[in-house]
Amino acid sequence: MARQTTALIYDNLRLVDADKLRRLVRTGAYEGYTGGLAGGKLQANVVIVPRRFAGDFHQFCVRNPKPCPLVGVSRAGSPLLPALGDIDIRTDAPQYNIYCFGEVIRRKTDIIDLWRDDFAAFALGSSLTVEAALAGKGIKLRSIGSGKALPKFRTRIETHGVGPFGGEMVVSMRPIRRCDVDKVRVLTARFPHAHGSPIHVGDPSIIGIRDLMAPDWGDAVEIMEGEVPVFWASSLTAQDALARAELAISITVSPGHMLITDLDARADAGAFKVY
Repeated sequence: MARQTTALIYDNLRLVDADKLRRLVRTGAYEGYTGGLAGGKLQANVVIVPRRFAGDFHQFCVRNPKPCPLVGVSRAGSPLLPALGDIDIRTDAPQYNIYCFGEVIRRKTDIIDLWRDDFAAFALGSSLTVEAALAGKGIKLRSIGSGKALPKFRTRIETHGVGPFGGEMVVSMRPIRRCDVDKVRVLTARFPHAHGSPIHVGDPSIIGIRDLMAPDWGDAVEIMEGEVPVFWASSLTAQDALARAELAISITVSPGHMLITDLDARADAGAFKVY
């Protein structure tokens, strides 16, 4: 019964626009996953660091645009991201992870009590953006509405390190019907700020993944007959780099709980502005 109720709530939310969704999140009325919601709008991962590390983190994103497509930066001390919509970064994502020296110590539905005048917030495009577009083209995605987080894996693909930030690329995986793979490549390539086209299709060992049923983050998904695993660069790469940096405090949105923006998901790079 609980699963049916959750699915019904999710189906209703798929019809809600981005601004109303954020208001539901802001008031605590929705704390769930955002995949498949607000079709056509860019979803974003969020990373918050003290100002002294902001320059290095910014350059880390610039040097690693595939996993870390930077779409917005706040002014130090400001929780607002007006270039992305009527957004208060302290309240407008469904769930946040609080890091202390690289370890997640708490999960919260808002960070009002933790906000500091020296924090800077970065918004990175998320591949959850494209799920509604894929579903609209008849691509079957078992992850949408399942109540589970996409499986994500650390690969052996090295990022370009900057200052304390570095490590391997993290990827998300979706099982895709073999007959749909070419269509998926073409469609997702139109969303460069949501990681674009896949970085790998097929044998996971080629990129250093040993066991698809043992993801480093998220929930395992079985590959069914007629499907192949398809891997996209993930902005969790930035969160992993953040954990490795072992800052005294940093904050991210929880995996799968993205910030929904007002931006057109297929906007050209020039449309995204740093605030």
